[in-house]
This record gives sequence, structure tokens and C-alpha cells, in this order.
Amino acid sequence: MDTVIKETILAIVTTDRERVIHSAAPVFYAGDEEERERVALLLSKVTLGMVHDLENGCLIIVKH
Repeated sequence: MDTVIKETILAIVTTDRERVIHSAAPVFYAGDEEERERVALLLSKVTLGMVHDLENGCLIIVKH
């Protein structure tokens, strides 16, 4: 039997250290917007998740 994690936030990627204070998901801090996009894309590939832009400087990777 395979165990599958779904319908959860797998990671948060942001450039603003004060935007995410407490999180159950791992938080990755990027130096700029370009790095934020690249890190989110790579994390989504590794986790087979989808990237969603919260339009507040944070990207989340979600497993649907």
C-alpha cells in the first residue's frame, strides 16, 4: 500500500522574512523575485506539487 500526501501545503517560498512567522510547512527564503520563482519551480518538480502565487510576495507549493 502506498501512502500519499495530498491536499496540503508542502512549502512556502518568499523574499520577505517577516511575511511568514510561523508555519507547519517548510519556509524557503529567496534573495530576490527571480530566485523565488526558480526555487518554487524546483520544489514543485521534486514534490510533484503545484505552485500558487498568493500575490503578497509568497509562493506556496501545494499537493492536490
